[in-house]
Amino acid sequence: MAFKTILIVEDDKKTADLIRLYLQKDGYHVLMAHDGRTALDLARARRPDLIVLDLMLPLMDGLDVCRTLRAESRESVPLLMLTARSTEDDKLIGLDLGADDYLTKPFSPRELLARIRAVLRRARPAEEAPDELRHGDLLINSLSHEVHVRGELIYLTPKEFSLLVALAREPGRAFTRLELLERAFGLDYEGLERTVDVHLLNLRKKIEPDPARPLYIQTVYGVGYRFGKEQDNVA
Repeated sequence: MAFKTILIVEDDKKTADLIRLYLQKDGYHVLMAHDGRTALDLARARRPDLIVLDLMLPLMDGLDVCRTLRAESRESVPLLMLTARSTEDDKLIGLDLGADDYLTKPFSPRELLARIRAVLRRARPAEEAPDELRHGDLLINSLSHEVHVRGELIYLTPKEFSLLVALAREPGRAFTRLELLERAFGLDYEGLERTVDVHLLNLRKKIEPDPARPLYIQTVYGVGYRFGKEQDNVA
């Protein structure tokens, strides 16, 4: 899977560095700009997958950056506005100009990450998320909500199915428990992160040839879980 590139446009260097560290830890490639003109140059030259854009910037403010990018027909570049401006009018202006989301300061880096993932998922072309996934002897159909192992239909609970799809769509990527909760159950889910362990333990029993040596649901120690890469899924 290709790494996504995120452009951070933030004049406060401490805030920008904090966001950069969280994004890099989550596997993103990060570009940085501390003023609006540099942001435009980087967006034009590097074409990032998403832009985290502060509004109060030197040389050219964030609203003008957003307005210019949209006028240049770069509608496909998702924009997440991150700003201290918190009035309803400010939010409406940003959204009307084409921002995909709007987060006010002070903010939680974990919430920012969750919103970035959500925006990128919404922007993902449909062909990147096929209805049917096949890995080794495992066949997952998102439309019928059916899973087959070696041709046999396997019953999964809705939560088990959601977790399996979240992992199988990005084989080889390590997910934290929180990321899996967000991917599978949504941002508003209030369950404990450790419930992921229980669901995935049950899932292993149902789909793995040998649950003690999993091919599909693999533990990444100190991080969380990943779905085994194609070469791993040979029993």
